[in-house]
Amino acid sequence: MSNDNQKNHLKAYGIVFFSLEAGLKSKWLLNYDGGAFLIENNKIISNECKVRGVSYEVISDAKAQLILEEIAAPSSNQDAVTLEKAPKIAVYSPKDKMPWDDAVTMVLTYAEIPFDVIYDTEVLADKLLIYEWLHLHHEDFTGQYGRFYGSFRTIPWYIAAKQRAEKLASTLGYAKVSQEKLAVAKKIRDYVVGGGFMFAMCSATDSFDIALSAEGVDIAEAMFDGDATAIDYQSQLNYKKTFAFKNYQLIRDPKTYEFSSIDMTRKRKIPKTSDYFSLVEFSAKWDPVPTMLTQNHTTLVKGFMGQTTSFDRSTVKSNVLVLGENMVNREARYIHGTIGKGMFTFYGGHDPEDYTHRIGDPKTELDLHPTSPGYRLILNNVLFPAAKKKKQKT
Repeated sequence: MSNDNQKNHLKAYGIVFFSLEAGLKSKWLLNYDGGAFLIENNKIISNECKVRGVSYEVISDAKAQLILEEIAAPSSNQDAVTLEKAPKIAVYSPKDKMPWDDAVTMVLTYAEIPFDVIYDTEVLADKLLIYEWLHLHHEDFTGQYGRFYGSFRTIPWYIAAKQRAEKLASTLGYAKVSQEKLAVAKKIRDYVVGGGFMFAMCSATDSFDIALSAEGVDIAEAMFDGDATAIDYQSQLNYKKTFAFKNYQLIRDPKTYEFSSIDMTRKRKIPKTSDYFSLVEFSAKWDPVPTMLTQNHTTLVKGFMGQTTSFDRSTVKSNVLVLGENMVNREARYIHGTIGKGMFTFYGGHDPEDYTHRIGDPKTELDLHPTSPGYRLILNNVLFPAAKKKKQKT
């Protein structure tokens, strides 16, 4: 999985899932050859690698043992993690969304990793319990329709989307979309607390926490929900209910395409040519989970924009790990934390290979980006629930 030896990093993850589903023994070699995978030799797997264009090498049992001994040496910041079972994956997304509307849906499809699409009806019916891993599409959990009002309120797609959301909320027994979305957010929170793994990108990150912190407080202006907001709603936010963020200020102007001070999009002064973030190095033997989540063939990853591009470090809770950051701009791009028995990861931005993805832009062709470091971070999150659980030492 190094930069020199792998022709298709993204499809390699699909091969690992394929091998786990076939019942083959697999190990993830953390910090070894770019985070390589050691899979039990099988003709079906080698044929599948050839079909999918994934680079691989067949080695002897003796060489495999030498590699494992090298990794086990106390002086090496490496580890071999046993992969046990491919997790059952759900993508939380409206059923009418196209695959290219969401980077995770795109890369799962490209890597040939199976997943189910679920939405509010399934979440409220407790269907989440059959899944080990959940991705949140670029959703607005605050009931403000993505804060698109300022630019798109007269556009047919916005009007139709608002009507669909209102109809769904009514069908599910809620008077407001904001109330229905809060109920969904709380179900997802309970899923994570109970042991689930959640991954979110772009606006699903901050809008999720904002919705939880505003439980019982009306923060949606009249054009969103038909009535006025609560008086001085900012002071009524409860940051103890959030996963990752604290002390943020909500944006009051409904015409502004922004939720709060969490996001750095409007505060950034970084030219595209120098927009990169660095992955933080962790101890593979002592902190295997963050090490798995940062496996890559480079430690420097191209930045990319989104409605929520990155997170102001001053709003990130102290118990949340920063996995990727732009230190110059004091922004976190990629963060991870534990809630109850489960874990969550928030990744800023919309599409790792489309710097300023806009509504109506053509889809990203991942055949043109098979070694994308930014997309690889997504797949690290998809795979790490398959790892044999080892008690974290820090």
